[in-house]
Amino acid sequence: MAGTESNGGATTSLLRAEGARERPREPWKGEFVKSIVYAGLDAIVTCFSLISSISASTRSSGDVLVLGFANLVADGISMGFGDFVSSSTEKDVGVKERAVTEWDITHHAPAEQRDLLRQYQALGMDINDATMVVNIFAKYKDIMVDEKIVAQKGMLPPDEADKPWKHGLVTFVTFIVFGSAPLLSFIVLIPFTHNDTVKFVGACVLSALALALLGIAKAKVAGQNYTLSVAVTLFNGAIAAAAAYTLGSVLTKVAGLED
Repeated sequence: MAGTESNGGATTSLLRAEGARERPREPWKGEFVKSIVYAGLDAIVTCFSLISSISASTRSSGDVLVLGFANLVADGISMGFGDFVSSSTEKDVGVKERAVTEWDITHHAPAEQRDLLRQYQALGMDINDATMVVNIFAKYKDIMVDEKIVAQKGMLPPDEADKPWKHGLVTFVTFIVFGSAPLLSFIVLIPFTHNDTVKFVGACVLSALALALLGIAKAKVAGQNYTLSVAVTLFNGAIAAAAAYTLGSVLTKVAGLED
C-alpha cells in the first residue's frame, strides 16, 4: 500500500514537472498585425468617445452621424498616412544604418570584429567561443553586417519586401471598419425608433462587442490570456467614453447649450 502511494506521488511529481516544461503559447504572426490592432483600438475608442460627447450635448442622432462619419474618415486618412510615413522612415533609417555598417566593416574590419567580440563577451559568452563566432561571421560579409546591426544598434535588418504603403492602407481600412461599429446603431435602428437614448445604448453595446473582439485578437497576437486582454481593452474604452461623455455634459452646461 505504501509502495502504491509512493508510486502515485512520483507519478504526480513527474506530471507536474512535465507541465512546467510545457511549451509557451506561440504568438500569432502577421505582417500587418501591429497596424490592425493599433488602428482598430484607436478607431473604436476615438469614434465612441466622439459619440459620447455629442450625445451628452443633447444633439440629435443626425448630428452624431454627420460628425461621426466626417471625423472617422478624416482620422482614418490621418492614421493611414501617419503609418505610411512612420513605416517609410523606419525602413529608410534601417537602409541607411546598414549602408554605414557595411562601409565600416569593409574599411575597418579588425576594429569592427573587436567591437563585436566585446559585445558577445558583455553578453556572457566565453572569450574562446566569442572569438570563434566572430571569425566565422567575418567570412560572410552580409551576415556580419546584419549581426552588427542587431547586436550593437538594436535594430533588425531592413526587409526589402516590406511595403510601407500597404501598412498605411491596412491602417486606414481597419480604422474605418472598426470605427464604424459605434455608428451602426444610429443607422440600423432608424426604422425602429427615433429615441436617441436607445440609439446611444445600442452604440455602447456595439462598441463593447467590437472592443471585445479586438481584445481577443490582441490576446491571440501576443499569446496572452483572453479574459484579461478583453477586460483591459473594455476598461480602456469605458474610461475614454466616460471621460468624453462627462466632459461633453459639463461643457454643455457651462456654455448654456442645453435645450
